[in-house]
Formats: sequence, C-alpha cells, structure tokens
Amino acid sequence: MTRAVVTGIGVVAPSGVGVDAHWRTVLAGARRTGPITLFDPTGYPTRHGGEVPDFDAAAYADNRQLVQTDRWTHLGFAATRLALADAGLPERATDPYGYAVTLASSSGGNLFGQRELQRLWGGPTRTVGAYQSIAWFYAASVGQLSIHHQFKGPCGVLVAEAAGGLDSLAHAVRVVRRGTPVVVAGATECPLSPYALACQLRSGLLSDVADPARAYRPFDAAASGYLPAEGGAVFVVEELGHALSRGARVYGEVTGWGATHDAVHTGPDAAGDPGQYARAMRLALDRAGVGPDAVDVVLPDALGVPRYDRSEAVALRAVFGERPPPVTTQKPLTGRAHQGGAALDVATALLAFHHDTLPATAAPDDVADGCDLDFLRGHRRPRSRVALVCARGFDGFNSALVLRGAAPTRGVTR
Repeated sequence: MTRAVVTGIGVVAPSGVGVDAHWRTVLAGARRTGPITLFDPTGYPTRHGGEVPDFDAAAYADNRQLVQTDRWTHLGFAATRLALADAGLPERATDPYGYAVTLASSSGGNLFGQRELQRLWGGPTRTVGAYQSIAWFYAASVGQLSIHHQFKGPCGVLVAEAAGGLDSLAHAVRVVRRGTPVVVAGATECPLSPYALACQLRSGLLSDVADPARAYRPFDAAASGYLPAEGGAVFVVEELGHALSRGARVYGEVTGWGATHDAVHTGPDAAGDPGQYARAMRLALDRAGVGPDAVDVVLPDALGVPRYDRSEAVALRAVFGERPPPVTTQKPLTGRAHQGGAALDVATALLAFHHDTLPATAAPDDVADGCDLDFLRGHRRPRSRVALVCARGFDGFNSALVLRGAAPTRGVTR
C-alpha cells in the first residue's frame, strides 16, 4: 500500500504565523482571542474572536492576486508558501502534473462579498466589481493556489464545515495513492464579517460572554458556546518514497480516516448523533490498523456548547470505554476556525510528536456533568505516537483522522 506522509506544515492562525509561533502558543497555553477588529462588532452579542496577529497579506501574494481574492484566500496563500518552504519544495512545480491541491472550505469569501454587496445596495454606482463572481466562491482558494504554484494534478475542494478540515487530508492520501506524489491539503477560514457573524449567531451556538478568557470553555460546567476565529493550517502530503528520495523531513503519516453523516433533520436542540460520530472514529482506527488502546491522545471537536460536548464525550466513551486516552484541545486559545480549526488540530498533533511533547489541554477547568474524560493537565511525552483527531461539521458531518508521528528529532528547536 502506498504510504502518504506529511513533510511540510504552514500555520497562519491566531496562535501566530508559522509553526514556531503556533507551538510556542500551545506550550504556553496563551489565549489569543480578543475583541474583533476586522469590522466594528458593536451591537452584536458576540464581539470577540480569534484573529491572525500582524498579518501582512502583501508578504505572500502580489497586489494583482490580493485585489481578486478574499482574506480567507490570502491566509491560504500564506499557509501554502510556509508549508512548501517547510517541506523544502519550490514555489513553482517542476513537474506540474505531479502536484495537486485539495483544500477544505465552507463559507467562502465573506469579507470580500460583504464589501461588494454593500457597494451594490448602498453606493451611488449600484454595481459590484468583476471579481465578486469568483472571490466569494468556496473553491476560490484551490483555484488561485493551483494557478499561482502551477499545480496541475487532480485538484478539488471538500465542503463539510469543520469536518472538511480532516476530509481534505483523507482525500489527499487518496490522490497520492492514485499516483500524484505531492498534494497540498488543509484549510483556512475567515468568518469575521458582519454577515458571517450574523449567520453564526443565527445558530445559537456562539458565546456571548464578555470576558474572552471565559467565553469559550469546551467540556466546562460554564460552557456557553464558541468564539469564531480565522486562520488554519496547510500541509504538504507526499508519497513516502518521493519524500525519502529527496531527503525530506517527515512529521508523520496519515494512516486512517473515517467520515459519516447523521442523516437526520437537525433542529434547534440538535447535539449530533454520538453513534455516527463514534462510527467515524472506529472506521479511522480500523483503517489505520490500530486498536483503541494504542491511541496516545485525542484532539476533539470541542464545540463548547454543553449538549454537543456531552454528545462528544458519549461518542468517545463508546469507542474507548470508560477509560479513554488523554484528551487535549487548544481551541479555547485561538477560537473556532471551522474547517481551518480542524486542520490546525492536525498541525498541533504532528508538532507534538515532532517535539516529543503532548501539550496540556486549555479546557476545561470545572468538568461538566457527562463530560468526564481524561483531560491532559500537564505536558507529557507520547507513548505510542498515535493521535486521533476528531471534527464535526454543522448539519451532521462527522470525521476522524489517525496520525502516526515520526520519531522525534533530538535537540529540535522548532
């Protein structure tokens, strides 16, 4: 069986730009959520979120590309360039058909669309710019990246809200196994615009707690919902032989995945089907050829909504019994970036193995009833180097991904 490994990671998230900044934030448990500044959120019940600090889009794309695209795609340009550099690969493919792009998306170009529609309905010209037709489109990042980097292999976009961030890597493995040696996978997101925030508020799942340090607390007795965030992570997924032939550093291997759907109508009191969620986890473990007792750590979806948190705990106990492996989540530090947040969890897991350190969880402080899990309270060395990353997308999507970390690099500083 062809093996697919991760050789490059690009992080552009509230935790920082680049893997070094992200890992420092994770280890320190430093909270990076705060007041939304991309627009004026006065009058909205949720006024806090996670933004990428000091992000300069012009450092990663030229002006022609920037005026055609949304900030979500700008973040994708940056994360992809960082991932390619981390993998030691060129910006332009020497063999265009040997490279592909398969990213996840959900809400598309919110800020760009907001600006153009406001100009349409509120400006004197009553027009929109020509790029409105493509900048908002959920596949815009994949198209722009494949053009810019000249990656002409089988490209595609996965849409399953937060679950898509894991589905993207699963699909990348399939593309590698079908003969394309290098695939760029992962996801970024930017759901911070008036329209995007209004849509999220309509779900009733956002936190309206004024203190950002207490607003997003998954599995906690005081859980009140999530804080929205931008950013995510992009990966270079590579056929193992191709990676070894060029002497690439390997972070780890994607060994198993599972995706299911609840297949029921979701009402205002929905909490997800723990049975279907557990089935996705079991599929991932079965395909990876590992038993539940071999898992070192679980990175959960961690929505921060009490009924969803309890449902997730039920699913984890159904798979692992009453003594599940250590559970850790860093989403309270950054906010929830939807599909970008799931990809960021993958980056955290791979970096944990790279640094030989499983990071302590950022939540909960006071475990809620029904959420009794083995939360990782302090940094710990991994045992089996196997991680299970889980994500759920709104309206019933469930995904799970099994990662096997490479042996750590002794004396590593990043």
